[in-house]
Amino acid sequence: MDMLISRSDRGLFASWWFTVDRLLLSAVLLLMAAGVLISMAASPPVAERLGLDSFHFFKNQLFYLGFAVIILIATSLLEPLQARRIAFVAFFGSLAMMVVALFYGPEIKGAHRWIDIGPIGLQPSEFAKPAFIVMAAWFMAENARKPEMPGLLITLLLAGAFVGLLVLQPDFGQSALVVITFIALLLIYGIPWILVFGVSALAAAGVFLAYNMIPHVASRIDRFLNPEKGDTFQVDTATQAFQNGGLFGAGPGGGEAKQILPDSHTDFTFAVVGEEFGFIACMGLILLFAFIVIRILGRAKTEPDPFPALAMSGLAVIFGLQAVINMGVNVSLLPAKGMTLPFISYGGSSLMSMAFAMGLVLAFARSRTLASQADPAWRAAAA
Repeated sequence: MDMLISRSDRGLFASWWFTVDRLLLSAVLLLMAAGVLISMAASPPVAERLGLDSFHFFKNQLFYLGFAVIILIATSLLEPLQARRIAFVAFFGSLAMMVVALFYGPEIKGAHRWIDIGPIGLQPSEFAKPAFIVMAAWFMAENARKPEMPGLLITLLLAGAFVGLLVLQPDFGQSALVVITFIALLLIYGIPWILVFGVSALAAAGVFLAYNMIPHVASRIDRFLNPEKGDTFQVDTATQAFQNGGLFGAGPGGGEAKQILPDSHTDFTFAVVGEEFGFIACMGLILLFAFIVIRILGRAKTEPDPFPALAMSGLAVIFGLQAVINMGVNVSLLPAKGMTLPFISYGGSSLMSMAFAMGLVLAFARSRTLASQADPAWRAAAA
């Protein structure tokens, strides 16, 4: 590609190509491609049980993947100022849609998390997650630049509003994910330990109240701590799938877990990978996720501007933590919780929101020195 595009070219694409982190971009695209392959292996039995075309979910995944790639590339073209503005609109727009979902959205498994836009169902909270990270990073960075600005207080209020809406849906898994990521962001920012302990104490109090007041939460925790107290069919089946797969797997189409797991194409996709492609494939996926997270954190560490550094760090944490939670549930290390494996599990909202998150990372990670040389308008846009 370098041979086809000259560094003297002042076009938008040329500027992007010579400044984007191509190694990180390639890793994300590879993860997307792996998701397509795994969706083709895991989803047909689920579709057939529901009376749908065998490749219904696979075709939908391809449809959403097209939008995800467009979102990834388009977002990576942004400059920091533009990324912040897009995140502002995305965050408050998503919060508004979450409110709409509470009152008018369909009830699915006892929760109101979705809104229907024509034939497409969207989960607004998925898009709010990366946007919240960018907004929080911005206000924290501004608080450091201008101590008179209550940036930290504004960040706490935004976090409270977002988590509050997640609890009302209810979606306790996403709530925990956002809270843990927010605490990590506060630690990276460097706030006093007393405030970290305060936020952590509030989070612990929330878990305690949820356990004692919401039977669904208590049931999942109890089943994790004592499997004999309830139905652990999905987790047990997933664990057995890894044992069946061994080192190299039973081969594509040779797995049994996907024939009986209701969520084999979403929450338990990793178990299907373990059974059909084996331990080696699972380790390959884990290493790919780890590479992406470490690469992002490495770029954040070398970034002199606190805003993109904090934004990249937070996006890396929420991306990696979501993957860890999904895989931890699949191997019975964490209580069962419906959370997708980024770019791998079926789900249009998850796929597009993670593309948005990684697009923001690529935008913040672009080489600003080269960008200013390739496009003189960069300095004005970033000012």
